[in-house]
Amino acid sequence: MSGPAQDLARIEKATRSLCRAGAVVAFVLIVYCLATMVQMIVLGGQPSSAAEAFLLLRSHPLRGLLRLDLLTVFALPLYYLLFLALSMALWPVDGVKAVVSALFVFTGVTLTLATPMALSMLPLSGKYAAATTDAARSQFLAAGEAILATDMWHGTGAFVGGLLVQTGAVLICLAMLKSAAFGKLTGWLGVVMFGLDLVHIVAGLFLPAVGAALLMVAGPLYPIWFFLAGRSLWRVARI
Repeated sequence: MSGPAQDLARIEKATRSLCRAGAVVAFVLIVYCLATMVQMIVLGGQPSSAAEAFLLLRSHPLRGLLRLDLLTVFALPLYYLLFLALSMALWPVDGVKAVVSALFVFTGVTLTLATPMALSMLPLSGKYAAATTDAARSQFLAAGEAILATDMWHGTGAFVGGLLVQTGAVLICLAMLKSAAFGKLTGWLGVVMFGLDLVHIVAGLFLPAVGAALLMVAGPLYPIWFFLAGRSLWRVARI
C-alpha cells in the first residue's frame, strides 16, 4: 500500500507532466497565431457572404476553409490543456482564481465549439453547386447566411463563450502576478491583452470600428504572451 509521501510524489510528477504538456501547447499556439496573421494578410479575412464562401469552397477548398477560420477550429481545443496546466501550476498561489479561471475558459471554449464552423459550409457549397433551380439555390444561400450569422464570431453562444474565455484568462493572469515562477511581465501583459480582447467583444456589438481597433492592438501580443506563459510552465515542470 502506498503511503502519503508516495501519493504526493505521484501528484507532483503528474503536475510536472501536465505543465510540460501545457508549455508545448503554448508554443504550438504561437505557430497558430503567426499562421493566422499571415493568412489574413495573404488570403484575406472571412468571406462577406455565403455566395462568396460557396464560390471559394468550390474553386479553392483549402483557401475557403482557411478564410472560414478552420485553423481556429483545431487550435481552440488546445485551450483546455493550456489553462488546465496554468490552473494546476497556480493552484498553490491563488487556488480560487485558478479554479474559476479553468471553469470559465472550459465553458467558454465549449460554447464556442458548439457554434457552426467552417466545415458546416462544405456540404452546403456542394448542394448549392448541384442545385438546378433558382429556388433551391436561394434556399442554400439562406442556409449559408444563417451559418455565417451564428458562427464562432457572431452567434450568441460564441459571444458568451468569448466573454467567459477572456474573463477566465484575465483571472489566471491576475494569479500570475502573485507567482515568482510566472512574474509580473507575463501577468500584466496577459491582463492587458485579454482585457483588450474582452472589451473588443463587447464594443463590437455597438461600435464595430472600435472593437476592430482593440483587436488589432491585442492580436500581436498573443504570440509574446504564449511564449512567456509556455516558458514559465516549462520552468515549473523542471522544479
